[in-house]
Amino acid sequence: MRESCPSNNLRTNNKSVRNVGFRLEWFRSTIYTFLKPCLGCIANAGTATYYTTYVPSACYGYSDEGVMIGAASDSLWENGAACGRMYTVQCTGPTNQGVPQPCRGNTVTIKIVDLCPPPGCQGTVDLSQEAFSTIADPAAGKIYIDYIP
Repeated sequence: MRESCPSNNLRTNNKSVRNVGFRLEWFRSTIYTFLKPCLGCIANAGTATYYTTYVPSACYGYSDEGVMIGAASDSLWENGAACGRMYTVQCTGPTNQGVPQPCRGNTVTIKIVDLCPPPGCQGTVDLSQEAFSTIADPAAGKIYIDYIP
C-alpha cells in the first residue's frame, strides 16, 4: 500500500508533522553520506583558523551556542545574514610547512555565531578550537578547507 503525500500529512496531525521532519533530516543525512566523498565537487574553497573565546558573539551576545561554532569573514557575513547558518567544513590541506599533513579526514558541521572582522581575520571562517580540532591538527593554525552550506 502506498503512503500518502507528506504535504497531506502536514494537514492531518502533529505526529505526521514530526514524521515528515524526521524524513527530511534522514534524506539530508543520506544525501550527505553519498556526497561526502565528493565534497570538493560541490563545495566552496577557503581557509580556516581557530579561536578560543566564544562569548560575547555578534549574533547571540552572551548566549551559549555550544562549541561547534564559527565566525564568518566579511565574504560570508552578508551584514549579519550569516548568523545561524550551518556549514559543513572539511580540511583539504596545509597552508604552511609547519604541519605538512594537518587534515584528519573528518568533516564538522558548525553554526555561524560571530563576525571575524578584518584585518585580524586570517581565514574564510574562524572555527572554534573544538571544531578545528575535529578536522585538523591545531598546531597547523591555518588550513585550506572546503565548505558547503
